[in-house]
Amino acid sequence: MGYIYLAVAIVAEVIATTALKPSEGFTKPLPTVIVVVGYATAFYFLSLVLKSIPVGMAYAIWSGVGVALISVAGLVLFGQKLDLAAIIGILLIVSGVAVINLFSSTGGH
Repeated sequence: MGYIYLAVAIVAEVIATTALKPSEGFTKPLPTVIVVVGYATAFYFLSLVLKSIPVGMAYAIWSGVGVALISVAGLVLFGQKLDLAAIIGILLIVSGVAVINLFSSTGGH
């Protein structure tokens, strides 16, 4: 269940982070509610994740997948462009998370 909870936490965090821009500094009510509920949900599920996945591993996955998804959300929703260096950097982050998951004994699997 740890990885399912982690997926829920990541999706909630990505939704919350994506809503930060439209919240316009917490002056718009609906996006502000989405931010607060999203982060509360994300941290609740992250707390459940840490019962079965070591914090370093969970955070590596959280941050790597989160960076990639937020970058895609920025591109799709806000028209933010990614240059080649940004794309390569994101791919390196995701690759690093994959290496940790596939080859490290740190994951606790």
